[in-house]
Amino acid sequence: MNLMEKEDLVKIKAEELETATPQEIISWAVETFPNITFACSFGAEDVVIVDMLRKISTTADIFYLDTDFHFKETYETRDKMAEKYNIDFVRVSPKLTPEEQAAQHGDQLWLSDPNACCNIRKVEPLTRVLSNYDAWITGIRRDQAPTRANAKKVEYDYKFGLIKFNPIADWTTEDVWNYIRENNVLYNPLHDQNYPSIGCEYCTRAVMPGEDPRAGRWSNSEKTECGLHK
Repeated sequence: MNLMEKEDLVKIKAEELETATPQEIISWAVETFPNITFACSFGAEDVVIVDMLRKISTTADIFYLDTDFHFKETYETRDKMAEKYNIDFVRVSPKLTPEEQAAQHGDQLWLSDPNACCNIRKVEPLTRVLSNYDAWITGIRRDQAPTRANAKKVEYDYKFGLIKFNPIADWTTEDVWNYIRENNVLYNPLHDQNYPSIGCEYCTRAVMPGEDPRAGRWSNSEKTECGLHK
């Protein structure tokens, strides 16, 4: 399938699947693109997708970007989910260890140049792993941030060169947590400690009452995205 054919397919399916359930979208994605993967960050949206995906397919790959800077609670959530769903999560690591990054770029790069840190520890590893697939699934939602407001359920990801599925793009935070409660889904305990959005430990803080849900991400800079969904 060439690029024009992919673009035509995406345009048609984006309209057809806009009102479909997340499960219907995931089912179509897995059936149409056997070489598909899901990018899991172990946040609330992503544990929902894991639960849905495993009920549909036991063979679809699920990977996570191990930045080496995650909270211990995030790694614990990974381990508990791996046991519950019998998943061998694909670990994707940066080319540089934290020590090598510090030697080349200075200590605490996340403070001096957070974009560079994200590029090294997230964007490059993601680019590398997605080059092995024809399509990927994400847990992004339109109301998470202005940069995600126009996300479609099905779109062509020009940045990474493959088809992208956002099955819960139109869900609200309440929808996510209703699913978690109704399906007894494991989730990161940091969500119960005022962390609605969880990234790396050095660049994530608790959110105070009245703040935007993503205010705890890169709060000491103007940065709002890690570069994975732009």
